[in-house]
Amino acid sequence: MYLVQLFLPLRDDKGTRFEPACYARVRGELTQGFGGVTAYQRAPATGLWEAPDGDVERDDVVLFEVMTDTLARAWWSRYAADLAQRFRQDEVMVRACPCERL
Repeated sequence: MYLVQLFLPLRDDKGTRFEPACYARVRGELTQGFGGVTAYQRAPATGLWEAPDGDVERDDVVLFEVMTDTLARAWWSRYAADLAQRFRQDEVMVRACPCERL
């Protein structure tokens, strides 16, 4: 089993907040595709990374998680690219970790 995590930004690069409907769409897609989703939206996390020019970039993000028995890497790659386009990002971080249901 895998835990797949998606990090979605709260704002675009101009500082404009995304509408709640953007996140509702993702919640619906993941619920339909995987039978459920956990969304951490009330307490955004802060993502920091070093840009190629050496500056430190920052995004406030919300986290969506799903559990899946198999990891369809090509599908997740396409979905991440679609989300990057929707959320006007160069990239949306999607990561998968093996997990065990207890």
